[in-house]
Amino acid sequence: MNHAVGESVQAVQVIPTRHISEASLILHRFRRNRLAVAGAVALTVFIILALLAPYVAPKDPLAADLSINLTPPSEGYPLGTDELGRDILSRIIYGARISLAVGLVSVGIAAIIGVPLGAASSYRGGWVDNLVMRSMDILLSFPSILLAIMVVAVLGPGLTNAMIAVGVALVPVYARLTRGTVLYIKELDFVEAARMAGARESRILFRHIMPNCLAPIIVQSTLNIASAILSAAALGFLGLGAQPPTPEWGVMLSKGRIYLRVAPHVSIFPGIAIMLTVLAFNLVGDGIRDALDPRMV
Repeated sequence: MNHAVGESVQAVQVIPTRHISEASLILHRFRRNRLAVAGAVALTVFIILALLAPYVAPKDPLAADLSINLTPPSEGYPLGTDELGRDILSRIIYGARISLAVGLVSVGIAAIIGVPLGAASSYRGGWVDNLVMRSMDILLSFPSILLAIMVVAVLGPGLTNAMIAVGVALVPVYARLTRGTVLYIKELDFVEAARMAGARESRILFRHIMPNCLAPIIVQSTLNIASAILSAAALGFLGLGAQPPTPEWGVMLSKGRIYLRVAPHVSIFPGIAIMLTVLAFNLVGDGIRDALDPRMV
C-alpha cells in the first residue's frame, strides 16, 4: 500500500514538470528540423554581416583601382576584384544590406496592402469580395517578374521603385491567403460565440479572427522575402533596380556576365550569395511552417 501511495505521489510530482508552454513546443519543433536550423544560422550570419558591414568589410566597396581589375581570388582579395578593381568581398557584404532591406520592405508593402484587402473581401463578401478578388485575378494573370517590370517601367528604374514594384507583385498572394484563412476562421465556434455574446463586427474581426491569421501570414512572409530578393536581383540584372555603383548583387551579376570567360569569379560569388540567402529564407520558412503545425509531434 505504501508502495502504491509512493507511486501516486511521484506521478503527481512528474506531471507539472512535463508541462511546457506553446512557445517552447514550437521552438522544440523548429530545433528538431536540422535544415531549418542550418538556414537560421546562415541567415543570422548574413544579418550580422549586413549590420556590421562598415566594420567587417575589409575595403571600401566603391573604391576603384584599375591597376588590379579582374584580379582572381588571392590573399589580399579573398574573392578577387571586379572590372574596376573593387573588392568583391566588400561589395557582397554591403550588398547584403540592400538585398535584405529589399526583401523586408517589399514584403512589408505587400502585407500592408494585401492583408486588409483579403480580410475585407472575405468578411464583407458580396460586391466587395467580387471586386477585390477579380482585381487580384487580373494581377495574378501576369508573371510576378513581368508585373514588377511593368511597375518599374511606369515609376522609373531605381532601388526604391524596385522595392515598390516587387511589393505590388506580391499583393495578390497576401490578399488570397488572408481571404481563405478568414473564410475558414469566421465559421468556427468561438467566432459564433463572440457574435452571440453581442460583440461588434469590428471587434470580432480584429480581436478574434485576425490574430488567428498571423501564423500562415508569417510563414508566407518568410518565403516571400526569398522571392522578393530574387525578383529585386532580377530587376537589378536587367538594369531596372539598383543603379551602379550601388553594390547590389543583381547589378554585380549583370556587370560580371561580360567577363565570364576571363574572370568568372566576378559573377560566381554574387550568384552564390543570392543562392545562399534565398535558400536560408526558404529553409527557415519551411521550418516555421512545420513548427506551427499542431499535427507535428
